Amino acid sequence: MSDLEKGPEPREPRRGTPHDPDAEHVDVLDPDAVGGEDAAKQVQASMAAADRPGGPLDLSVYLPTAKVTAGAILIALVIGAVLIAISDDGVIESLSYFTSYPWDFFTRSGDAIWSAYSALVRGSVGSGAAISTTLERSAPLICAGLSVALAFRAGLFNIGGQGQLTIGALCAGYVGFTWDLPSGVHVVAAALAGILGGAVWGGIVGLLKARTGAHEVITTIMFNYIAVAVLTYALSKDAFQRPGSDNPQSLPVADSARLPEIFGVHIGVLLAFLAAGLVWWILERSTLGFELRAVGANADASRTAGMSIPKVYTLAMLLAGALAGLASLSGVLGRGDSLSLSVVGSTGFDAITVALLGRATPLGTVLAGLLFGAMSVGGGAMEAAGTPRELTDVLQALIVLFVAAPALVKGLMRVKESGGGATVMAKGWGS
Repeated sequence: MSDLEKGPEPREPRRGTPHDPDAEHVDVLDPDAVGGEDAAKQVQASMAAADRPGGPLDLSVYLPTAKVTAGAILIALVIGAVLIAISDDGVIESLSYFTSYPWDFFTRSGDAIWSAYSALVRGSVGSGAAISTTLERSAPLICAGLSVALAFRAGLFNIGGQGQLTIGALCAGYVGFTWDLPSGVHVVAAALAGILGGAVWGGIVGLLKARTGAHEVITTIMFNYIAVAVLTYALSKDAFQRPGSDNPQSLPVADSARLPEIFGVHIGVLLAFLAAGLVWWILERSTLGFELRAVGANADASRTAGMSIPKVYTLAMLLAGALAGLASLSGVLGRGDSLSLSVVGSTGFDAITVALLGRATPLGTVLAGLLFGAMSVGGGAMEAAGTPRELTDVLQALIVLFVAAPALVKGLMRVKESGGGATVMAKGWGS
């Protein structure tokens, strides 16, 4: 019998996987392996759905998403303009004689809208000082947004950014005001303590998800409460409590532990942009990033491919926590603040909207963080111009609302459906 008639020699399946050392391992990269071809097709199809064609540097594939996002912002600004107009006393007064002199209503509405939005622009980017403030306000939003986005790409919903920020700030602040080190060493030690604290807090959630199947939404919410309780308890002890003060706050961090400034902003801004580049490299150029994206796209196919799902979940939350810890540095080390119950504000929760607006991509998260930082800083200028500050929160909520409903935006703007620009989101409860 010839070799062609005999066919290919039977191949012994390899033994051992990350999940079961005694189980048969199917190599999906080998189409001749048992079930390998089907599993390979599943992984390839899942990755094709999760990643845009053309590679991360092909900006043309981002155009549909950019159009929808810009449309969502435009629609939100239009609705915000209507709210600004109807909240102005002069506009409301002109309605009493609208039928006899309607032009007065439109001119007063235009003045109110122009005054509010021009104040928003001037307050956020109208001067060098305003730009510096906007960048410093955006830095923690970018880092925390990257934390949420990275977990999204692995199929996890990290609502625990607030708790990870809190623990990171607690660790960084403690090292900052208690340790006595040289300037360069002190700031590095405090920064590493904050990043490590956030990483450990997030890693515990990932470990619980990997080992027990505990859903990360529940555990991260609970860990947020635990983090606040830990901070409250710490601020009641002599090791943290500021001497002579009855308020729950610590001493301010030492000058040697403060983040140095460069070009008028603290170095936390630069670290935020570097973190975005690092996250992009991890997701698009590393083996770990491939595993994160594969598990986020199709965990079952990834398991068949031999990937360790528990390892991916643990590392994803570990990295997400580290990014949240990095975000905490801007407040406690960037401004030299003391620890208090409001040291991180609502940054951890705002990060969810930043990641959503940024479509869980590093570039989109950076742009969304800058936008929200600008609106936060410009809100004070709007208030000074006579516009309620709460309207900036309404604008942010409207932007997120329309970004989360791309079909509605496409319908309003008559944008044709296209294959690109899908939002990468975490899996549902059944994952």
